[in-house]
Amino acid sequence: MTQTLVAQIQVLPTPGQAPLLEATLRRANAAAGVLSGVAWERRSFGRRALQKAAYHQVRESSGLSAQVVIRLIAKVADAYRLDKKVRREFAPLGAIAYDARILRYFPDVSTVSIWTIAGRQQIPFVCGAKQRKMLAWQRGESDLVYRDGNWFLHATVHVPKGEPNGATDVLGVDLGIVNIAYDSDGKRYSGARLNSIRHRHRRLRGKLQKKGTKSSRRLLKKRRRKESRFARDVNHCISKKIVAKAQCTGRGIALEDLEGIGGRVKARKPQRATLKSWSFHQLGSFVEYKAALVGVPIVFVDPAYTSQECPACGHTCRANRTRQSRFTCVSCGLAGPADAIAALNIRARGRVTVMRPDAGEPGGLGDEATHRAAATVPPAGDLASCLL
Repeated sequence: MTQTLVAQIQVLPTPGQAPLLEATLRRANAAAGVLSGVAWERRSFGRRALQKAAYHQVRESSGLSAQVVIRLIAKVADAYRLDKKVRREFAPLGAIAYDARILRYFPDVSTVSIWTIAGRQQIPFVCGAKQRKMLAWQRGESDLVYRDGNWFLHATVHVPKGEPNGATDVLGVDLGIVNIAYDSDGKRYSGARLNSIRHRHRRLRGKLQKKGTKSSRRLLKKRRRKESRFARDVNHCISKKIVAKAQCTGRGIALEDLEGIGGRVKARKPQRATLKSWSFHQLGSFVEYKAALVGVPIVFVDPAYTSQECPACGHTCRANRTRQSRFTCVSCGLAGPADAIAALNIRARGRVTVMRPDAGEPGGLGDEATHRAAATVPPAGDLASCLL
């Protein structure tokens, strides 16, 4: 089995090749605009209908190769699949897709052969050792991207999944804002530094936007991805440590199923910026794909009341959460950090899923590495018995 990932490489065109890539993007996106107009006027949003209606027209007027036009038809059709209520427009330097007919990688010599409006160009590229290895499994499309004066190719790769480790236990992981992650072994990944940097960036952005000078706008443009790059790096580091721990101890990983939580959670105005910048989805996706590469199974459990439920006696009430960071059971007196208690409950629910009779082979998670746990919370007795 394989999983689909994206390998980013940077292409290094010569001063003569860069204008050709830019002109190719501009002409292709202009052609996509024409295709969008035809689709909108005729209400023909499917690939086949749009190809029949506009292929020859765009092919003759744009001077693009046949395969580039086919890829642009797919791009327009995919855009309308998301929303048919508004006519779709395309930025002049928006990314365009290439396939094996118009793009070929040569990892051994670090070059790529790519179609442009002036014909095929051999362009060198650079990438990390990991990305170079991933190119051996490159299949399907690659997107040509122009960003901040640099050229990139986002290659779709189908990487083999690792052999399942036959886990019968899981490492519970609670995700949060104050603590980015807290696992059931008691390891805490603090969010203090990341939250401090996010607050600093918000304050600086506000000052620069209020100033409104040419230099302030230039600085805003220069810094616009700095915060997201830092947060992404933090999430990569945390997810790598979580997966490595589960792999070394022969366990799976239990995470909360937080899909759609952004629309469910309400917050006061001072807290909204912090809540909306919380990248739990990114961290969860990093853990999921890294785990699949090494055969560590993932279980997603119901997040309801994980920080209000006592893992010892099963008593659940809001009074158990005395404050944000502290849990004290009003029934049995069990006390501890609230995030640690939540991680224990997540682990318990994950173990119930692992040990279900219908989970597959005894002592494993079945044929698939990823399972969505049942939405119902297990009884208190089962929860307590799952704890060591």
